[in-house]
This record gives sequence, structure tokens and C-alpha cells, in this order.
Amino acid sequence: MTSYSPLLIWGMIRNNNAFLIKKRNINKPFSSEPYNLTNLSSYKYSGLVHKKAVGIVDAPDKKGFTVVYKKQSKQFRPSKNVVKTTMKSGARRSLHKLKRLMNCNKYRMELTKSALRRASAVLRSQKPPRGKKQRPKKEA
Repeated sequence: MTSYSPLLIWGMIRNNNAFLIKKRNINKPFSSEPYNLTNLSSYKYSGLVHKKAVGIVDAPDKKGFTVVYKKQSKQFRPSKNVVKTTMKSGARRSLHKLKRLMNCNKYRMELTKSALRRASAVLRSQKPPRGKKQRPKKEA
């Protein structure tokens, strides 16, 4: 089986794919790809193009986050291509584990910062909202 160059694939799908979200008065279109960390339509962050791609989503029980990534060695076997790892051992520890997963495995190190930002945003969204403090009413 042959694989094509990621740049060639990006040239074909750049302006037209199912995940592209174009709006008026917005220069750069958005993307709703499953492995896109920033939701921007660009070659660097595209999960469709690269053999190695990372995605971060909510954990099924809304505690922590799940790291979903592609295995390059199984690229032609879609059922075994995806690896899911749930991290829910506290925010700092989970973010440290994610950083180690990205750096130690040399898994697209240019995406490490974006992955950490996405994971911390997911963790922040799971916190309960802070209640507003009511001021005591002034007596007239």
C-alpha cells in the first residue's frame, strides 16, 4: 500500500472538506476535525493529513480528559490506529503526564504546547462555576 505526501493531501483538502467551517468576515476558516487541537484549518494542526495526530476530549465521566492519538505503525489498519488514554489523576499530575507522553515518545513535539492548552481548558470547563458573593444591603 502506498501513502501520499502530507503536503499533497493538504493541497487537495485545504479548501474543501467535510470539517471546514467558513464564515463571512473571517480570514482563516475553522475546522471541526477530531484530531485538531486549535480548531484552526491549517496544515500544522490538521489531523486528517498527518500520520501522527493528537486530540484531547472530555473524559466520558466528565472527570479529567482523554488523549486520543494515532499510531503511525498501524496507519493502514483503521480499527487499531487509534489509542485512547484517560487521565484523571488531578490537574497538575495529568498535565505532567501529557507533557511526558508527548516529549518522551517524540510524538509531534511542536504540538505539545497546544495540547497542554487544550487539556487545561477542558479541565477548567469541568470545574463548578464560582458563586457570586452577595453584598449586604445598605440600610436607609
